[in-house]
Amino acid sequence: MTISIRDATAVDVPAMTAIYAHHVLHGTGTFEENPPAEADLAARMAAVQAKGCAWLVAEEDGMVLGYGYFAPFRERSAYRFTAEDSVYVRDDIRGQGVGKALVAALLPRAEASGFRQMIAVIGDSENTGSIGLHISLGFRQVGLLKAVGMKFGRWVDVVQMQKALGEGEKTLPA
Repeated sequence: MTISIRDATAVDVPAMTAIYAHHVLHGTGTFEENPPAEADLAARMAAVQAKGCAWLVAEEDGMVLGYGYFAPFRERSAYRFTAEDSVYVRDDIRGQGVGKALVAALLPRAEASGFRQMIAVIGDSENTGSIGLHISLGFRQVGLLKAVGMKFGRWVDVVQMQKALGEGEKTLPA
């Protein structure tokens, strides 16, 4: 598989919406239970990009295989150097490195934007694919929230992972 990673545009919204809808309806990686409309996903993307954060797509031969983005972890000013990543890949190609390529592309973009920590909030402690890809990129598990979500008639955990970017906590930002 030869994939390219690029900034997402409005043209990608239908494909991204379909990818995310599958995860909403069939997976526990997201705790949303109703897929957003294309206009809603487009608004989310625009809001992330307006904050100077990256929203990327992975594609092969012009077909969107997945997408990922980072955004501020929380809105309060004390969190201004901490970002959170999200990544979603087409179900039929999961496990083929697309998600890893997306997160790997997000990390230097977040660091260049001044972020010092990247957080991954992974729905479902059984989501070994996402947990594994984050570990492979240097994230470490820093928390487990037991049974905080209810989806598909069962309790679902949240795994919290973290990776220092650049100097991390070794120095104060300029």
